[in-house]
Amino acid sequence: MNITILAPGHVKESYFAAGIAEYQKRLGAYCRLNNVELPEVRLPEQPGQKEIEKALEKEALSFAAAMPPRCYTVALCIEGKQLSSAAFSKKLHQIMLGGQSHIVFLIGSSYGLSPALKASCDFRLSFSEMTFPHTMMRLILTEQLYRAFQIAGGGKYHK
Repeated sequence: MNITILAPGHVKESYFAAGIAEYQKRLGAYCRLNNVELPEVRLPEQPGQKEIEKALEKEALSFAAAMPPRCYTVALCIEGKQLSSAAFSKKLHQIMLGGQSHIVFLIGSSYGLSPALKASCDFRLSFSEMTFPHTMMRLILTEQLYRAFQIAGGGKYHK
């Protein structure tokens, strides 16, 4: 199983980077996880709606260019479906049983993902109605991926 996380910008905080690296190492027993940092579109301090829309469209092109062919795409967005950790594990298992060998998770910038990009994804997932920094979301997603594989394998990590 191949899993790719696509997100704009770099993880600058060392504590997030260390957490992501730890869970990525743990996931090595279950899948090949690839974190891809896409170019971040710079916006002025207080951008207008048109500037935000253009930036999201430009980021969508970067996402599309980075996606491998025939992958299963999951957009992380607030209006997506919320799942428990056990349900997330089951969803991953169903995707794999459906013949998909590559799952790609899309994490947007501080303004999210373009509506067209979200609409083109196979599934929309929400971790909460709350808003999280996109670098923190990378850590949360990586941890939940590890937890999902532990649940599926009957491991002791998930309580």
